[in-house]
Amino acid sequence: MAISKNAQANHQELFPDLKSTLKVTDPEFIEIFDNFNFDEVLQHQNLELKLRMKITLASLIAMQSVNEYQAMLNGALNVGVTPVEVKEIVYQATAYVGLGKVFDFLHATNAVFTERNISLPIEGQSTTTPATRYEKGLDTVRQMAGDAVDKMQKNLPENEKHFAMFLADNCFGDYYTRNGLDAKTRELITFAMLISLGGADPQVKGHIRNNVTVGNDKETLLSAITVLLPFIGYPRTLTALNLLNEIIPENK
Repeated sequence: MAISKNAQANHQELFPDLKSTLKVTDPEFIEIFDNFNFDEVLQHQNLELKLRMKITLASLIAMQSVNEYQAMLNGALNVGVTPVEVKEIVYQATAYVGLGKVFDFLHATNAVFTERNISLPIEGQSTTTPATRYEKGLDTVRQMAGDAVDKMQKNLPENEKHFAMFLADNCFGDYYTRNGLDAKTRELITFAMLISLGGADPQVKGHIRNNVTVGNDKETLLSAITVLLPFIGYPRTLTALNLLNEIIPENK
């Protein structure tokens, strides 16, 4: 098979001595995919390997790709992504893709951890209590998105104000305030989930701004889009690129 040396080396780093059944049943496909995903794509991005794996896991959750998630989870653990980091990605996904999608990934993650003799439950990472989650969440969202939630709370009709409260106490208070991932990583995996979902353009634009606020520049976001292209396909990739250029125009 004409798989490049770079592709072979990058694949081997993630999956040492893996015996791929698809190399036997679909050799032409593996040649195309491995050369693209493990060589060509990587020449046009600047993310370190563990961060690439974190956003890939987040993307696969959003797309409901359980089998590929489990394969990539093993690769992520092989290169040093920690069990705590993995669980935080899965937990945070609940706020952005919903429990209906996340539930299967909790079980898939636990299955891989059990196979690898990783003890469950993973150590807790919560930093809030029922009494503090709203204020800490509101403080966190203000740091990232300014007064967006405050404006929602002020401007929404009375029977809709609870959505602004939920954003503060649940989305940010329950998830973003947790230990295990820093703010830059949390915002980047949120961006990865949203562009992988499709149909969330206003939220993508909001989190592009949030990413910039926490220190993820345009090149980092371009790298994330590039790395995810083989998994999410061209339509969602090009939509994400257009949204990124709308919020952060290129200097011509």
